[in-house]
Amino acid sequence: MSFFGVSGMYYSGESLGEHRIVLAEDSNLFSSMVSKRLKELFDIDVIVCRDYEDLQFAVENASFPASLAISNINLPGAENGEALNYLIEMSVPTVVFTGSFQEKTREAILAKDIVDYVIKDSVFAVDMLAESVCRFLTNKKHHVLIVDDSPTARALLTTQLKRYNFRTSSADSGAAALEILKNNPDIALVITDYNMPDIDGFELTRRIRSAHGPHQLRIIGVSSSTNRLLSARFLKAGGNDFVVRPFVNEEFYCRVNQNLDTLTKIKTLSERVKIPA
Repeated sequence: MSFFGVSGMYYSGESLGEHRIVLAEDSNLFSSMVSKRLKELFDIDVIVCRDYEDLQFAVENASFPASLAISNINLPGAENGEALNYLIEMSVPTVVFTGSFQEKTREAILAKDIVDYVIKDSVFAVDMLAESVCRFLTNKKHHVLIVDDSPTARALLTTQLKRYNFRTSSADSGAAALEILKNNPDIALVITDYNMPDIDGFELTRRIRSAHGPHQLRIIGVSSSTNRLLSARFLKAGGNDFVVRPFVNEEFYCRVNQNLDTLTKIKTLSERVKIPA
């Protein structure tokens, strides 16, 4: 089966039907559309919960845990967002599917460590939701290396990437990063700080590029500096992207996705024309 996402994602692989998805949605129209689309695209059977009581029963009486929940902000019996709090307490990763959205709502949702949110405001909403589900269920195949000498920065990035279901490793220096790369050939993306004491981000990128081409591994540089020329220097050193701290969550996740999507497409093309990796 294959799927082209709205943002450029391409999935071609086996059925994702082994995953259990819980959908907390009281609208018959949207629950029907979402269930049908996920079954059609990925062979996923969705468990539909029309109210808060249904949701609690589905989560607590399952033969095996849900891989993911899709939930409206408000449900009958949980008109003040209790459903989201419940799913988080039960450690169920959750994508919010909502029709009402404001900046205040966004902040409240992201503060709850929600995986993602999709707004029901376009004809593409269901396909955007399908893409979010597919990304979460398949992100585990991607191994990301975080390089930063700041323990706080490493922890924040690790937490954020694990929220999206990526596998992660971390290094506190350029030298440690090179050693981890040597021992983990499956690493697909390196996210590296610019300012580090032993090997700065530019030099680390050059050394990585001497062994790994952009068709094998992608590199994103990060910095909190206001010097706009850093991005140019980083790209000229062999980097693929550059993001300035503090991140906007959605932008950061988009940049990560775009780089991994590009790598996936390159590898798919290479396999088809039998170009050596």
